[in-house]
Amino acid sequence: RSTKHLIELAETFEEKKVNFISIQDSIDTSTAMGRFFFRTMASIAELERDIISERTKSGLQSAKMRGRNGGRPSKDPKLVERALKLHSSVQYSIKEITDMTGVSKSVLYRAL
Repeated sequence: RSTKHLIELAETFEEKKVNFISIQDSIDTSTAMGRFFFRTMASIAELERDIISERTKSGLQSAKMRGRNGGRPSKDPKLVERALKLHSSVQYSIKEITDMTGVSKSVLYRAL
């Protein structure tokens, strides 16, 4: 969750006179130090998510510059064409066609 959301949640708790106490994380929002710690931890969590996002974007951009694109490699068009011909012959079931050609059902249906 975002820091903004956590702070709004903490403010809602405060308005309703509800204190958040986490035994596992030693957080107690009934004290000034507990509220500070709660907000600090929320900010650190958001920073960590942002850093991971930046690294991922940077890695994808770097890979793209090296000519590497993400995703599954395309099926050989000749295999897809063969599967389509087998399908149009109406002699084989989809399962038989996928077994013979190695083309998945989803690829075959998408090509139809």
